[in-house]
Amino acid sequence: MEQYQIWQYQTETCSLALGKTETPTLADNEILVRNKAIGINPVDWKFIKANPLNWPNGHVAGVDGAGVIVGTGINVNSSLVGSRVAYHASLNQHGSFAEYTVLSADRVMMLPESLSFEIAAALPCPMLTAWQAFEKIPLTRQREVLIVGFGAVNNLLSQLLVNAGYVVDVVSASLSEARANKLGLRQVYRDQSQIGIKYFAIFDAVSGESAAHLVPSLKANGHIVCIQDRIAKPIDPPFTRTISYHEIALGALHDFGDKQDWYALMQNGEALLEQITKGDVEISEPTTFNFEHMPEALTHSEMTKSKTVITLN
Repeated sequence: MEQYQIWQYQTETCSLALGKTETPTLADNEILVRNKAIGINPVDWKFIKANPLNWPNGHVAGVDGAGVIVGTGINVNSSLVGSRVAYHASLNQHGSFAEYTVLSADRVMMLPESLSFEIAAALPCPMLTAWQAFEKIPLTRQREVLIVGFGAVNNLLSQLLVNAGYVVDVVSASLSEARANKLGLRQVYRDQSQIGIKYFAIFDAVSGESAAHLVPSLKANGHIVCIQDRIAKPIDPPFTRTISYHEIALGALHDFGDKQDWYALMQNGEALLEQITKGDVEISEPTTFNFEHMPEALTHSEMTKSKTVITLN
């Protein structure tokens, strides 16, 4: 049986070490993807440092990747071999920090031919998270919404909202006016104290505490969407402004989503990949590192807060 390289978790040092493992036998509904690029997200280096899921020695971290299907289980159409795909893997299973990754066949997105593996690998976690946040509120045009924080998720979310007809304001200390104008944003606040109106919906990517402080800036029947953390208890008394509270946790779908949930998410993800390929949704080019330089890539992601991708031959 062939062996391939993986980055193995080390429990004593909360770090990764390069190692090898044997090619696994696929379950009936699984596929084997040869990774061409691996996306690094904040969840990766946060979980490596803290190990909240009690990963054992040898666990393969990483949630995002893109590559080519090279093997299928007996219940999977073998014609899929050779297909270019991107995916978001479960934190509870061996993930993308490897030359090959085993996945459920219904949890991958087919890639447009013109989309590079490097760009594709940078997208699943932020793109699908942005889509989940976007879907939380009713689709009503020309309503004012506020985005707080402007990382990879909210960069995509802001464009989805603008394209859908919402009037979008942002709270960000770093977003330039030129970039905001290019994206079609109406206004950039430099901190929350500058907020002077009430919004139909607010999307907070900072913390549950931050989101709770923003609830008074919602209109009656408004929506607060927590992309980081959650609000544990309603802020207002019952039967007053009737605020709707939403939480986003893309990874939770691996444990609680059914086949229909995943089909819908993957279909919407593929539609977004097409929009990105056509230039209808703009993204930043990631910084790339070779597979052997995984530790440096993780440090770069953490220090710069910029999109980082590992490339493989």
